[in-house]
Amino acid sequence: MSLPGARSLRARVTLLATVLVAAVSLLLLWLAWTLVRDAVNTVPQMPPGTSVRVDGVDVDASTLAEHLREHARIRVLVFGSAAFCFVVAAAAILAWTFTSRVLLPLREITATARRLSVESLGERIGEVRSKDELAELAGTFDDMLDRLQAAFDAQRHFVANASHELRTPLSVIRTELDVTLADEHADEAELRRMAEVVRDATERAGRLVNSLLLLAKTDGSGLVARERVDLATVVDQAWRAVRKEAGQRGIRTDFSTPGVAVTGDPALLERIAGNLLENAVRHNVDGGWLEVRTQAGPQWSVLRVRSSGGLIDPAKVAELFEPFERAGVARTARSGAGLGLSIVRAAVQAHGGVVAAEPVVGGGLSVIVHLPANTANTANTAGTPS
Repeated sequence: MSLPGARSLRARVTLLATVLVAAVSLLLLWLAWTLVRDAVNTVPQMPPGTSVRVDGVDVDASTLAEHLREHARIRVLVFGSAAFCFVVAAAAILAWTFTSRVLLPLREITATARRLSVESLGERIGEVRSKDELAELAGTFDDMLDRLQAAFDAQRHFVANASHELRTPLSVIRTELDVTLADEHADEAELRRMAEVVRDATERAGRLVNSLLLLAKTDGSGLVARERVDLATVVDQAWRAVRKEAGQRGIRTDFSTPGVAVTGDPALLERIAGNLLENAVRHNVDGGWLEVRTQAGPQWSVLRVRSSGGLIDPAKVAELFEPFERAGVARTARSGAGLGLSIVRAAVQAHGGVVAAEPVVGGGLSVIVHLPANTANTANTAGTPS
């Protein structure tokens, strides 16, 4: 398909090349005319009255010289004009032809962009024959399409999972209400039981919505606030929220959290530590253990949370950072929304850090967070994140 934009550019390039060739040809024609004129004018003049025999006929020398000069000028004009027209026409044809070949990748890029939609993001330009700036543009365009397709796929996956997760508490609420309202003899105890179930379901839905809002706010966005924050203080605040639950389950704890200064958003940093500790407690086993470490270094400040728990397939560890994935917990489980590690990853990336996880031998998970070190850190050296 021929595109108007490509035709316009092709015509402009052809016109420009033709005009340049025409200007150069006119300059050359003028130079040839000048040289011939000067050459003819330098021919020695015969004395007046001198005759010259040409083909057996005596001709006046001055008349012959003028005839020769006029003949040379005419030949220069005729052949020069013919050469001028030929060169200009050839330049126009060659410029039109070669411009078409040069602009072919650009037409392919434009045609691909016109065909694209949400449902056809899988199309790519691919390799182009030329190895120039247009090839680089095509590669950049394909890379952009890869990122867009990944973003759309992630959005579809996220919306589908979010709809599924929200459907569960809403279904529980509707079922409890329908059952209770259908029972004409429901007493106060039954109503209280129904109210407790509805309250639990609404609390779960509320936690899920809050987590979704926090993830949407954090993922891919910059930091709203930048302050000097002590990781030890953040860990202590986060531990207070889950300490009672850990005590009830008999989880043994081992904290080694010296002061480590980082620069970032206090709320997000507290959410990083809070989500890691909540996951470590809620996905732990009764009577299990929990270790928390902070470490300072010249380049990276480290927060490590290790805990016992169920067995985790090493090949599935990376999936735990995806929304609605839980370590060893069914999707229909009532505890958590499956967004904890997704929020941790988004918040860490917003701070310019990295987060990684690995299964613990015998069951459990170890999560290590690397955050850019604050210049005030002069303590132990921390390893470089992989």
